[in-house]
Amino acid sequence: MNKNKGLFSLVGFILAGLGFSAIVLSLVGAKLSFLLWIDAFGALTGFVIKLVMILMGIVILYLARTDFSGEEEITE
Repeated sequence: MNKNKGLFSLVGFILAGLGFSAIVLSLVGAKLSFLLWIDAFGALTGFVIKLVMILMGIVILYLARTDFSGEEEITE
C-alpha cells in the first residue's frame, strides 16, 4: 500500500471533490454533464449518492494517509 499512497490519495481527493462540486453546482441549477446519470434516480437519491461520494473520498484519503507501520500487536 505504501507505493500506491499517492494514487489512492488522488482518487480520494477527486471523488470527494466531484461530489462536493456536484452538490454546490446543483444548488445554483447547474450540473456536471458526466454525472447526470446520478440524478436520473431522483433528486433525493442523487443527493444521497453525492454525499456518499464525498464520504467515501474522505475515507479513502484518511486510509491512504494513515501510517499503519507504527501499529504493533501486543501479545500477553
